[in-house]
Amino acid sequence: MVTTSVLVSRPDFQRWAARAGAAGPLVFTAGFVAQEAVLRDDYSPIADPISALEADPSGWIQQLNFLAFAALLLIFAAGLHRGIAATRFGWAGPALLGVAAVGLILAAVFPLREDPAGEPYDPGHHVISGITFFSCSALALVMLSRRFAADPRWRGLARYVGVVGVVGLGCFVMLGRFAMPEDAPLHDVAGLLQRFTLLAVTFPALVTIALRLRRLAGRPPVLIRS
Repeated sequence: MVTTSVLVSRPDFQRWAARAGAAGPLVFTAGFVAQEAVLRDDYSPIADPISALEADPSGWIQQLNFLAFAALLLIFAAGLHRGIAATRFGWAGPALLGVAAVGLILAAVFPLREDPAGEPYDPGHHVISGITFFSCSALALVMLSRRFAADPRWRGLARYVGVVGVVGLGCFVMLGRFAMPEDAPLHDVAGLLQRFTLLAVTFPALVTIALRLRRLAGRPPVLIRS
């Protein structure tokens, strides 16, 4: 008989982490949508990925947007880890969220640039940021679903989060194989598919988890016997 318990943490930190988890996707979305509205004459949300906003002369705004999202995601990952029952390898889900945040930082550090014709291009290493964020955020959800299943307070989210993680992995493959490469068949709608992945798949799951963490913050530890 093995007993595991929720990691001890201060309720206030969990509440702030939950706020960060909910705010991250919302702030990031508001940031790139506002920039798209300003740049609507020469920027296509259908064809262009979000990172293409960095290639504009005002690209530093999107770089800050990436960094802000990364900071909020790191705080959320730390608080989430302390708010779920500890299990063997349970650290993997929050850790993968942290790695996804590193992908956002890389997106800011290695931005896209404009060529002489005004087209965005990757001068090197930016592609790593996209691979890191989209793959690790999806894998994080898959791993978190396993940890949620072991905690009665979180069990109701386990199946949803697991399915979203698998769908996110499928979207990652679709983007990398069929949309982002210039010669890919879906390249003309790469921006739309990227936004679908974020706004319809990954972000709703992150916000849902954050709201549950906020609701559970401060509750006494739950003992789980297995």
